[in-house]
Amino acid sequence: MRLHRWFLALSCAVPLAAASPALAKAEKTPAKEVVSFGTLQAPSLDAARGQALAWLKGVGKADATTLKNFEALWKDPDRPLLDKVTDTLALGDNQAAKLLKQARDPEAPAPTKVPDLLRDAKRPAFYRANLALAYAKALSNRRVYEEALDVLKAAKPDQVVDPAGYFFHKAVAEHALLLPQEASRSIVGVLEDVAEAPERYKLVAMLMLYDMQSWQTKDLGEIARKMDNVERRLELARGGPKTQKIQKEVVARLDEIIKKLEKQQGGS
Repeated sequence: MRLHRWFLALSCAVPLAAASPALAKAEKTPAKEVVSFGTLQAPSLDAARGQALAWLKGVGKADATTLKNFEALWKDPDRPLLDKVTDTLALGDNQAAKLLKQARDPEAPAPTKVPDLLRDAKRPAFYRANLALAYAKALSNRRVYEEALDVLKAAKPDQVVDPAGYFFHKAVAEHALLLPQEASRSIVGVLEDVAEAPERYKLVAMLMLYDMQSWQTKDLGEIARKMDNVERRLELARGGPKTQKIQKEVVARLDEIIKKLEKQQGGS
């Protein structure tokens, strides 16, 4: 279901959220990230700024020009906290700047693996986790969901300055890749595990959850979702064996439905 269709359904879906059986079902889904209700919280602006500045000085970027640029980007009241942190990482590390630029470029080829930079254990967790979230967010905006999900799996929600964003973008990728159990758990992360998650995340997360409750196997809806996924992969120039496998599944299922309908109509 496309985002604009989710929002059309918003007026009907939101009043049911408190008593949703779908949410109860999602809560029972096994989770890799073991957290408790409302225990994850984004750091304060001052705390995040302090971490970012300490990292910047730790990599030897304490010259007057760099610090002036740092102060300027942290004074912008409209810039999200994650962007301020990752802009600081780009300010102090050319590799981070290049990685984010490529991820955000709609004309750049979609990556096919998690960059080595995000797996480098020699880098601080603050650097790797927040850069990974910003990178995955950029890929998700380009509908490169496979690598976005792989990148997020390499980080932890308690390591990033935007834990709600971590769960949200993970849920978006899992929903798009037709992974309902995993997406349901990530949605619970947005709705329950993070204290004071943004309302826009909560609303879209709830709509994804309601959407998945209508999913059934071997029906036309599943075929449509798989066809959407094929279309997305072809747009990313991914017409290889995996895409061809999905296409064959779609054709085979359509053939089954046609034969079933013919049988019901007595072969006419």
